[in-house]
Amino acid sequence: MKSINYKSAGVDIDKGDRFVDAIIPLIKKTRTRGAVGKIGGFSGFFKSPKKGFREPILVAATDGVGTKLMVAKMLDKHDTVGIDLVAMCVNDIITCGAEPLFFLDYFATSKIDLKSAPQIVKGIAAGCCQARCAIVGGETAEMPGLYRKGDYDLAGFCVGVVERKKIIDGKDILPGDIILGLRSNGLHSNGFSLVRKLFSQKEIKGKWGKEILRPTKIYVREILSLKKKVNIKGLAHVTGGGFYGNIPRILPKGLGVEIKKGSWPVPFIFKEIKKRGNLPDSEMYRTFNMGIGMVVILNKANAEKARRHLSRIGLRSWPIGHIVRTKTSDAIFFL
Repeated sequence: MKSINYKSAGVDIDKGDRFVDAIIPLIKKTRTRGAVGKIGGFSGFFKSPKKGFREPILVAATDGVGTKLMVAKMLDKHDTVGIDLVAMCVNDIITCGAEPLFFLDYFATSKIDLKSAPQIVKGIAAGCCQARCAIVGGETAEMPGLYRKGDYDLAGFCVGVVERKKIIDGKDILPGDIILGLRSNGLHSNGFSLVRKLFSQKEIKGKWGKEILRPTKIYVREILSLKKKVNIKGLAHVTGGGFYGNIPRILPKGLGVEIKKGSWPVPFIFKEIKKRGNLPDSEMYRTFNMGIGMVVILNKANAEKARRHLSRIGLRSWPIGHIVRTKTSDAIFFL
């Protein structure tokens, strides 16, 4: 009887080991002072932060990239989706004022491709370097019975830290406060199931591919810098759910936001999507970031100061609305 081993069943352990060897130099580039221990153990280690903290609170977030991965597969370009993965996690972490500390990833595929897989990790490492957090571990799973040839999925997990008294939770937001919108990098990582219906594979492989695959903006450096200059009352990551699903999450009861359309330049990609799908504004603002990847809520005195500071460090922003009282269940209004 012919012997059947794990490799013949579709899982190549030796190739997995070669993949780990290939990505260790990439992971080492993300090491920070808190990262301890070697890469490749059963667990990742990170030293508890003490300097600068009296009562440190750990903050955690997890997320994925979604069907944007299918665009990467269409284009056979895999070195940016790792940035998206990190961004989706650290941009959530930063909304409470936390500084990202370390990151772990989960990479599942049909079979490890030693050409594309290291490119994926290259993107994850690049994102972690941008966010100033260390990769302390991860998991790679070959599952040929679950994924089709060439398919893969990514998930990320990030832990950050913030001083308890400095947590940004929106509780001090008041009517009249200004909503500052921070420029997005395009689609980021949301709405891709709709995007793939509106753009053909030929179009994605052609002139639209670069724009559609553009990686998500990571806001960690700018927000941590801004925290030192002004009092930030609230932060919202404009991700899945768009404006409607994210900004109201940080508002105290009885408050809403008025957003002034036309107060910032909406990137062309969103106008094209709206036209192709004949979509109402409500659907666009519920699905996409519309050119605003993060919103910052501040009082009037700090809003212009914050905008000037962000401009100096290379990030465009616009006052896009303000906080109002509301007696209805609706929390967001467009003017």
